[in-house]
Amino acid sequence: MKASEIRELLKLLDQPDIISFAGGIPDPSLFPSDAIRDAYGDVLGGAEAGAALQYQVSEGYLPLRRWLAGQMGKLGIACDEANIFITSGSQQALDYLGKLFLSPGDTALVTWPTYLGALQAFNAYEPRYDRLRPEGGNMTPAAYHTAAAANGGRVKFAYLVPDFANPTGATLDRKQREAVLDLAGELDIAVIKDAAYRALRYDGEGVPPILALDCARSGGIDKARTLYCGSFSKILSPGMRVGWVCAPRHVVEKLVLMKQASDLHSPSVNQMVMHCVAESVFDSQVEKLIGAYRERRDGLLNALEVNMPEGVSWSRPEGGMFVWVTLPEGTDAAELLARSVKEARVAFVPGNAFYADGTGRNTLRLSFTLADRRAVSEGIPRLAALLKG
Repeated sequence: MKASEIRELLKLLDQPDIISFAGGIPDPSLFPSDAIRDAYGDVLGGAEAGAALQYQVSEGYLPLRRWLAGQMGKLGIACDEANIFITSGSQQALDYLGKLFLSPGDTALVTWPTYLGALQAFNAYEPRYDRLRPEGGNMTPAAYHTAAAANGGRVKFAYLVPDFANPTGATLDRKQREAVLDLAGELDIAVIKDAAYRALRYDGEGVPPILALDCARSGGIDKARTLYCGSFSKILSPGMRVGWVCAPRHVVEKLVLMKQASDLHSPSVNQMVMHCVAESVFDSQVEKLIGAYRERRDGLLNALEVNMPEGVSWSRPEGGMFVWVTLPEGTDAAELLARSVKEARVAFVPGNAFYADGTGRNTLRLSFTLADRRAVSEGIPRLAALLKG
């Protein structure tokens, strides 16, 4: 295990002269602070104050789980509260799922690149990584099995962020999602879907969640192989640390045992407040964020178009928080970052941090959620000037 490059970069945000496109974090000025404050007052000043400060069942606060089951139903995932497990953010869900599936030497299939936090969560259980290509070009199931066996383990799951992925911003179409399920079925492995950004769609048509497609194939959630990891962090509040897993009951039962041994339960008061806030403002909050972040994404894409030199390319995400930049071959983004911070006072995340094999050194990630007009109009020209030499 090693320090997160992103967490280290976040320390730069404390330097007022740094223009940062590094942290993939929501804009705190857009948090529903009034609704959250009022909900804490209502919960702690009402009949449930004692329950809010008391121990909670490990599965999570029942009204919140029922509300989430209803939300899953709107996505085409028929389930009930027994299929919902509350976690301390979706990061804890990834840790628990790594613990559930991986023994040292086992193989996890991940995209190249993938979410750095997932790699950190899984690394504690000493896996081997192999490449998942949702766009096509995967190895045969036999080849995956052979490679895993040669390392002394088995293929255990495929992990991916199919909607506005961290770090690339890419979204899988329905055909690609079906192909992931086909491969998982041939390998007889689980699929871990990280849905942290799913609600933040700015353009285009939504695509059914992999779990919804799986339920339609398998005959229901309790027969599915897909595990859906959700979070309130990008929409309502990351600081409250409330996430969830939607999964077959037999998986939830195992996760509950881990929770009991780990931290007993997520904070009761936070779950109760999150339920109040989600019931009252979730949909309106999503609309507010879409309006604000769409404008910032467009501003960043326009600045890249105007300023970047020939040979630099970038993604054009339909939602989420990130734009993925590919630099000319031979350019090292980590070295560029050191120069950028020193000379231009601009920060970003080097792309190789997101590759399980350490490649991708000529890539970088830009986050636009905190990038107001001034940051973009000043920061991107400075970065482009460095690249022009």
